[in-house]
Amino acid sequence: MRNLRIAGIGLTAAAALTLTACSGSDTASSGSSSAPAPTSSMAAPSSSADSAASTGVTTNADVFGPACSQLPQGSAPGSLDSMGPQPVASAASTNPLLTKLVAAVKATNLVDTLNSAPAITVFAPADPAFAALGDAKFAELAGKPAELSPILQYHVVGKRYDAKGLESAGTLDSLNAAGGPLKIEGSGESMTVNGAKILCGNIPTKNATVFVIDKVLTPGTNK
Repeated sequence: MRNLRIAGIGLTAAAALTLTACSGSDTASSGSSSAPAPTSSMAAPSSSADSAASTGVTTNADVFGPACSQLPQGSAPGSLDSMGPQPVASAASTNPLLTKLVAAVKATNLVDTLNSAPAITVFAPADPAFAALGDAKFAELAGKPAELSPILQYHVVGKRYDAKGLESAGTLDSLNAAGGPLKIEGSGESMTVNGAKILCGNIPTKNATVFVIDKVLTPGTNK
């Protein structure tokens, strides 16, 4: 009888260890499928709501800004419903606010780079922002992809943020690290990026959150 009791205790302990190991395995598996943390220095979000926010993924209801009313409605090309399922460069090509930016992206062969990025934030200068440079200057830059490409890369962050995430971040590094940090100030419709105002923000696409801005950001001016 004493030997049976000892054996029973041993089986109980082994079962407990097995359950503990399985629980740890399930936890690890769950962690591997969760959304990536906002930055490498921050812990993973603890709730599903926080997790959604940390990815920078937004919905049409999150879009804000005075120029959003200029987007087509319903499912027409360039509308929020139309752009949402598309990767960012393809979505931008239908957006009536971004025809100059799309031309610049095509001139620098960045379409595939942007479309294939897993999760990014794009600060997209609206057409009037490029118009402020003048047609001659824009044509000159479009003819010099090696000079234009670093400027465009300065408008892209290699992580996906929504407006609240931007507010918390304060400063961000763009794909053009040599251009210096991007400085986020204010919140909501008063938010600025290196002084540029948000015309239409939190636009969702398949792989990016887009913020249409009123200026072309110049690398090296905010170091």
